[in-house]
Amino acid sequence: MKVPQPIATPEVSPVLHVVHPEPVPPPGDPSALDEAEARKVDFVWSGVMVGSLALVFALLSVFGGVAVPVLLALTGAYAFNPLVTLLEKRGMDRTWGTSILFFAGTLLMVGAGLYLVPVFRDEAAKLPGFFQRASTQVVPQVESLLGVSLPDLVSQRTAELGEKASELLQSAGPTAARLVASFAGNTARFAATLLGLSVVPVLAFFFLQDYPRLMGRIQDLLPRRSVALVTQRFREVDEVLSAFVQGQLTVGAILSVLYAVGLSVARIDLAIAIGLIAGFGNMVPYLGTGIGVVLAVLGVLLSWQGPWQLAVVAATFIIGQLAEGFVITPRVVGEKVGLAPVAVIIAVLAFGELFGFVGILLAVPASAILKVVLSVVLQRYRRTQLYKGSVQGP
Repeated sequence: MKVPQPIATPEVSPVLHVVHPEPVPPPGDPSALDEAEARKVDFVWSGVMVGSLALVFALLSVFGGVAVPVLLALTGAYAFNPLVTLLEKRGMDRTWGTSILFFAGTLLMVGAGLYLVPVFRDEAAKLPGFFQRASTQVVPQVESLLGVSLPDLVSQRTAELGEKASELLQSAGPTAARLVASFAGNTARFAATLLGLSVVPVLAFFFLQDYPRLMGRIQDLLPRRSVALVTQRFREVDEVLSAFVQGQLTVGAILSVLYAVGLSVARIDLAIAIGLIAGFGNMVPYLGTGIGVVLAVLGVLLSWQGPWQLAVVAATFIIGQLAEGFVITPRVVGEKVGLAPVAVIIAVLAFGELFGFVGILLAVPASAILKVVLSVVLQRYRRTQLYKGSVQGP
């Protein structure tokens, strides 16, 4: 007896399917493109990056009220994404990780405010007494130290400054109230500024929460054949930015400790606060040091105990700058970033002049992107026949 054979069912193709006319190169395989294709992709990518930077700064100039909060939020999301990703890898939901990070940041800001506001208030209250002491104690010490006799006008002016300082402190409240009322009179501008500042943390929260999804959608827009090479170029930009930011934060922390210890030895009341400002302000070369020196000298004058304090302050900042320039930065940041201090200073000055405070914030990221773009263009140019000198004449 024959066993009936099962009836073969026809193979049904899916209704929705994706047709790739060519095999898609696997991720991370830029060599899937030949030299001519890779050169074309790199030049197009370089042009798009430069054009995108120009578009960003054009939007800042035209739609600053909208563009600035968005850019600040994106910058914050990019900076804190590694922390949230680390929490996510340890099993925490990304939303919870973002919430915990924002809660910790809020507590840190509130704690810093509770610590700094009373200290600054107490230091401001010392100003009248300082000017009075300066006219009777500091000026004679300076005369004895320099071996010269200062005019009586110095003492008179110093005493007058003390009286003016007392008057300013007494009228600080009403003056501030009048300034706030005058600024609030321009309702539209006041509301727009307030809304822009308040929306930054909200936007940063959602950008940080959806950061992987946003990056995935951007990657989905890339041409399939060149996605690996373009992704590699973006990874190079990310490595430069990450190395610079993380390295500068580390350098800032080391310098903050060094400055805080030195200024504490000089018996300055705001030693920790000035050390933090000078240390982390060093992300803009020499800016943090300059501000720190000014604040430290003011702190010495407000707690004057002798010329030795100025000597300790000078030694602290000289040692800090030498250690940062010859030991800390080369070892911590190294040559992975490749952004020279002179280039950073020029970029900060140029972008700050053109776009204000936001330009200062974006100067280093923009310079890092342009550095990668320039290195890619030069790399491709050196592979051309024009550079090698093999171009045949007509």
